Amino acid sequence: MVDDLLALSQQVGAALTAGGFSICAAESCTGGLVLSTLTDLAGSSAYVLGGFVTYSNAAKMRFLGVREATLLEHGAVSESTAAQMARGAQTIFASDFALSVTGIAGPGGATADKPVGLTYIGLARQSGIVNVARHLWTGGRLENKQRSAAAALKLLLSGLPG
Repeated sequence: MVDDLLALSQQVGAALTAGGFSICAAESCTGGLVLSTLTDLAGSSAYVLGGFVTYSNAAKMRFLGVREATLLEHGAVSESTAAQMARGAQTIFASDFALSVTGIAGPGGATADKPVGLTYIGLARQSGIVNVARHLWTGGRLENKQRSAAAALKLLLSGLPG
């Protein structure tokens, strides 16, 4: 899986560089793995602007502008929260694209409606469009984090022009 992440990071880096685009991220369950993966490459400072690891609801609200009403109504692991996280990061960094990841990596934290492995990944664009993908992974904690990071990079690649 680590080799897959590196290969995806290289593809993303090449695509961002070719298009002159910038990226930032707001991560929860991945704990910074998306940005760590992107910055494993030399020269990534040309396109990676920064990011947030907002593990708590308070951090999501304070740093990314996620609305308390969203968290109360939908929870931290939801499409709405992922969208607001991505939009908040993009606004703060004034980036071309922003990724967000929120989920339940496990082994605890699950509910009947939100099982371990449930993850939402958001992609915000300067155009104002935010897409959110829902995933349900079946691995352990580390595998769920790695799969989520890979899925985030794939979502970004699919959203890049050209």
